[in-house]
Amino acid sequence: MGTSADDEQGASPRDEEWPEVEKAEKLARGAALKWASGVFYRPENLEGLGQYRSRETQRNSSIQSRLKSTVQSYLEGVSAGLEQLRSAVQEVQSVCQELGAARWALLDCADRFQDLQQMRALMAEHVQLASVVQVLPQLFSVHEVFSHTLQLLRGQHLLEAHVEIMMMEHLRDNILSQLHLRGLSSAQATVLSYFSGLQELNESLAKQLWGIVGSSLQLVQEDPVLFVTAVRIIEREEKIDDTLLLDATFLPPGRPKGWRQKFYHVLQETITGTHFHTTRVDAGLSRHLEALQRDIVSELRVVKDLMVQCVPAHYNILSVCTATYHQALASHLQDILREDLDKQALFHLLKWVLHVYHSSEMMGHPDLLPEVDVSSLGPLISPELVDQTERRYVVKLKASVLEWMPRTLNREFEEWFREKEPKTDHQGFFQSDLPTDVIEMLNSNIKVTSSITSSLQQKVYNMALEELEAFLGRLREALVQYGKEHQKDPTMPKYYVPYLLAMLNNNLALSSFVPTLHPDSACREVPVSLQAALDRMQKKACQLLLEELLLDLQPLCVQLASRKWLSGSQLVNSMCEVIDKYTKDFSRVKKPVFTLLLTECEVLVANQYLRALMQKKMVCKSKEERGQFCDRLLQDATQLRELFCSLGLDRSQQNLEAVFAVRELLCLKDTALLSLEVLGFITKYPDVSDEHISTLLDLRGDVSKEVRHMVLEMMAQHPQALPESYQPIFSTILVPAPELPFCLRKGKCA
Repeated sequence: MGTSADDEQGASPRDEEWPEVEKAEKLARGAALKWASGVFYRPENLEGLGQYRSRETQRNSSIQSRLKSTVQSYLEGVSAGLEQLRSAVQEVQSVCQELGAARWALLDCADRFQDLQQMRALMAEHVQLASVVQVLPQLFSVHEVFSHTLQLLRGQHLLEAHVEIMMMEHLRDNILSQLHLRGLSSAQATVLSYFSGLQELNESLAKQLWGIVGSSLQLVQEDPVLFVTAVRIIEREEKIDDTLLLDATFLPPGRPKGWRQKFYHVLQETITGTHFHTTRVDAGLSRHLEALQRDIVSELRVVKDLMVQCVPAHYNILSVCTATYHQALASHLQDILREDLDKQALFHLLKWVLHVYHSSEMMGHPDLLPEVDVSSLGPLISPELVDQTERRYVVKLKASVLEWMPRTLNREFEEWFREKEPKTDHQGFFQSDLPTDVIEMLNSNIKVTSSITSSLQQKVYNMALEELEAFLGRLREALVQYGKEHQKDPTMPKYYVPYLLAMLNNNLALSSFVPTLHPDSACREVPVSLQAALDRMQKKACQLLLEELLLDLQPLCVQLASRKWLSGSQLVNSMCEVIDKYTKDFSRVKKPVFTLLLTECEVLVANQYLRALMQKKMVCKSKEERGQFCDRLLQDATQLRELFCSLGLDRSQQNLEAVFAVRELLCLKDTALLSLEVLGFITKYPDVSDEHISTLLDLRGDVSKEVRHMVLEMMAQHPQALPESYQPIFSTILVPAPELPFCLRKGKCA
């Protein structure tokens, strides 16, 4: 028991230190037990127990020997490491002793270092005094050099003067640099004051240089040496600037001078100030642009042929001058466009900018190519400004057109009251100069813009159509006024009808001329709104002519469908004479309009004839009288139809066929068949109303109330829709209201 307790006490620290050992041992025992139970489960396997024991014994021995070898190797390494640590400790102790000795030695030399510091200060002072002594002759001669340099500048010995200035600047800058390095900034003011004359010399030199650069275009032709001298001085200063900028420790006052950039600036200011003045050039814009064209080409020739040879290649002087002219001209043109230019000035400016500037007459001149190329510099004026200028031109042009057209219309209106017939063409058609004048004026303005841009031409074309449409509206108003003047006095104007016919021919001419205005010759369509204006104009002229015809026909039409008319044919003969007279006048218009007038004339005659029938001036009292009425209708309608056929109007196009249809309705002998006859009638003429049919039934004089009711009932049961192509006939004819029955007297019914 005591032994067991000791084992537990001895094992306890190890288990606490290595808890995984116990766990591993338990796992190993468990695994061995499991293996043994599996192998010796059967009794016959117990015979090989000795072999298993022997094998495992050998295996354990091998493992133990390897463990011993590993532990031995580990212990030997630990021993070697400990030995090296002992050696390192000894060496560190030796180094510490030596460092302590060196420290005491340095402390002994501290006093000697103070002596060396005093020697160093004396040495620096000696160097400074030696430098001052060395430059003393130069310092004493500074003011004398200033005077000499000023005399050189006055004598235009620029290179020698610049050498003196560079020498003085070098001396001053060296002194300032030394003061800067030694932190003696307070002494710099004294030095700058001593060398203050340098600023005056630099300003005098610069003034002469920029004067030379400003006259460079003239000098390179007359005295290029002076210009080359100025460029050499500028390049010297540029190199000095570059050298000082690389050394960032100290930059002398006035540096960098940047004279090369100043050279470009002066050259650009000279070019800009010479030609591009912001004065008003409205009246002489054409001459001003021609002068610019001539001068710019001439000066660029000088730059290309002479100035390029006088400056270094990296100056790109030709490109710089080209860009300067281009930019200055662009700015100058913008200033010009801010003025209130007239249309001619705007037109000329657009043409010059868009065509002349890039042509062989200016920037594309053979003497400038191929070195001069402005295509890379962008447009002279922006596309937006071009569009704005085009719109301004169109506005000015529109104002001119608006001023011209009323005068033309007034002249035309005055001609309508002349005491002689209008002009005729080679075919004898009435006409005037109005359409030719208007179209030529508009066409010339449209065509001239083709030399600018297609967009401007399109804008002017659109404006021309708008103004032509407005002009047609005013022309129609003039026709209305013309008709009113004629109504006041039918004898005036003397040639009222011929001038109306001339206006119809003019309208037809305008309609044929309009497609020629379009910039694209392949486009021959007349805009819808303009065609409507032409149609309104034509309709008004036709209306006035037909009103004149109606005025002569009305006294005859009033007598139709009366007992006087029934007795003879003289009335229709008179109507035919009036119609023939007017159609002879109508023949003085060209065929499309003549056919229209003839058609409208036939419609008017048919309308007036049917209107006369609807007035119920007589009612057939007997069968014989009804037969006589129908015969007269047949004779009149046939005579009128043949007249219009002889004039060129086909029977199928005549509304007089409605008179024949009315006659068939009146001639029907059996009233019981009236419903069927009326049904055919309203099918052919769907715009006929109940009132029209009732009036025709009244004309017969033999229709009973029952038949009338049956006919009207049939019409109510068969309403007719108007076809799209149907031309109304009866809807324009009003039937007079029947007198109220049972009235005792005329006036208000009791």
